[in-house]
Amino acid sequence: MPQYNAYTGEILSTASDAGLDYAAILEYGRQTGGSPLRRMTFPERGRMLKALAFYLLERKEKYYTVSHLTGATKADSWVDIEGGIGNLFAYSSLRRRFPDEPYFVEGETIRLSKENTFIGHHILTPKRGVAVHINAFNFPIWGMLEKIAVNLLAGVPAVVKSSEQTSFLTEAMVRDIIASGILPEGALQLLVGQGRGILDHMRSQDVVTFTGSAETGKKLRAHPALIQHSVPFTMEADSLNAAVLGEDATPGTAEFDLFIKEVRREMVTKAGQKCTAVRRIIVPEALLEAVQTALSKALGQTTVGDPSADGVRMGALINRLHLARVREKLALLAESTPIVHGNIEQFEVVGADRDRGAFLPPVLLLNARPLLQTISHETECFGPVSTLMPYKTLDEAIEIARMGKGSLVSTICTNDRRIQREYVLEAAAHHGRILMLNRNSAKESTGHGSPMPMLVHGGPGHAGGGEEMGGMRGVFHYMQRTAIQGHPTDITNVSNQYQTGAEQTETPVHPFKKHFDDLFVGETLITAKHTVSEADIHNFANVSGDNFYAHTDATALEGTPFTGRVAHGYFVLSKAAGLFVDAKKGPVLLNYGLDECRFTKPVYPGMTIGVKLTVKEKIEQEHDPAREGVGAIPRGIVKWLVDVYDETGETVAVATILTMVRKKG
Repeated sequence: MPQYNAYTGEILSTASDAGLDYAAILEYGRQTGGSPLRRMTFPERGRMLKALAFYLLERKEKYYTVSHLTGATKADSWVDIEGGIGNLFAYSSLRRRFPDEPYFVEGETIRLSKENTFIGHHILTPKRGVAVHINAFNFPIWGMLEKIAVNLLAGVPAVVKSSEQTSFLTEAMVRDIIASGILPEGALQLLVGQGRGILDHMRSQDVVTFTGSAETGKKLRAHPALIQHSVPFTMEADSLNAAVLGEDATPGTAEFDLFIKEVRREMVTKAGQKCTAVRRIIVPEALLEAVQTALSKALGQTTVGDPSADGVRMGALINRLHLARVREKLALLAESTPIVHGNIEQFEVVGADRDRGAFLPPVLLLNARPLLQTISHETECFGPVSTLMPYKTLDEAIEIARMGKGSLVSTICTNDRRIQREYVLEAAAHHGRILMLNRNSAKESTGHGSPMPMLVHGGPGHAGGGEEMGGMRGVFHYMQRTAIQGHPTDITNVSNQYQTGAEQTETPVHPFKKHFDDLFVGETLITAKHTVSEADIHNFANVSGDNFYAHTDATALEGTPFTGRVAHGYFVLSKAAGLFVDAKKGPVLLNYGLDECRFTKPVYPGMTIGVKLTVKEKIEQEHDPAREGVGAIPRGIVKWLVDVYDETGETVAVATILTMVRKKG
């Protein structure tokens, strides 16, 4: 297939996958790429992504040069190139939320028996297949990096099937990635041709993601191999996204100006070739004329042409074949929703030949009866085209937005909190993401069309019904969740996280005297005991300033759960620390915090408490000798289970505390 210069129509190169053995490609990924990735821990995978991000950032100018040929402006290319690299950085940072293991233990322990000798948990392990990413033409780099950042962090290799129309840009980056040696061999493969037949060889441990048209996505979802092997399929389809202007956002308000600016930007960025672009502009009936006038003026100031020429703010569509499809859809829309701005036959192009390049001016249509004229909610023009439509009430605006049958994103622009809340709660089920835009968020808002790595990207219905990215949620998409059952000791052994009721091992050396390397999960200190007195409660109240009646006023306890003055929960926890802490200087550097704490039984004067302090989990931390302070010290975080019990052996308080502990050397 020929690949074109978007400005001149000249053939740049050709893309073909003739003769490729898809079965061998996938097996190479599963075996050669998958094995080393699965052995790596989450922190190791995260550092790998970080190194790759820096490596690509150093070479970004090369990609900008190639990206220009796709019709992109410098700003368009920034989103694609540096936005994509930003996803690598974001998922690299996410490593800190995962354990120092190749797997992830999810959620809370489930008690399955009366005596707690049989419990359950959930563990997630990397799938032993390959992720096949079928990407669209509009973001050749971002589309690849936003997906592989997630599967690589999960420990799964990828085959990227880039769009054959723009794969020359993806290839330029992938050649550098392979040359870097940062990824294990086989962790990433690139397919630049059409890829017909690759899904025939998918197996149950594989994952498929698709970005593109809803029509194509539906066909792929129904592929026999995917159905036969129950292969997970995530679809992110182009959708008829809506931007809604609140009734309070009248001309002269900040929100009116923000709305015009945001809609104009979404129409012209990437020449409208964005799955998240605003396709439907829903405004109060009374403001229709004002919006049309202001938006037409803003669009009229957009210079179209080759972005290398001064003043050009919108480039070309991807090629003339795509231009023909856009014009075809536009003609269909214009039959019942007239064009109110943009002359597609007569417009100026700067720095290029209009008849040879894939150019189109921004086009605004008007659907005066959006509840009756449904073509605007069914037909998408994947270019700088959007339709203006009025509403009478907020309920009507919500209904019009819903008529898109599911979208990736919607924006509500208002400074009225009632409108904002009602729109979000009533419209959320039909949109994957909702941007609340107003004067408060505008300064730092990333905008309507910008999916963020730590938030889900996807949407219901027409948008495909899938989710991408989303932080840890996205990583889990490439992992198998398995319920594990057994004795707490066995679950501890497998998970490397201490489970209540598991074996506890005492050692002759106080654990605070041990380096991080020498501590082990299940190691336990059983402390001396302390009998709580009235003086303890009185003194703690004075020191803390906590004079809550249950601690200080024995006459106020009628109708409460207490039979007498009760010790402060935080006194119990503080006293527990006093019992288990070793006071002398040692490997423990500092108290890092408290994850969870529960006070399960009142402690009255005369009761005696003791503590079982158990190593619950160990998490290594990165260090850099060139840094100052604690960052230069080899160290790790130790999570301790603090079980405070009374003279009957019953737990009165339980907590997870964290300490930072020095490593050897």
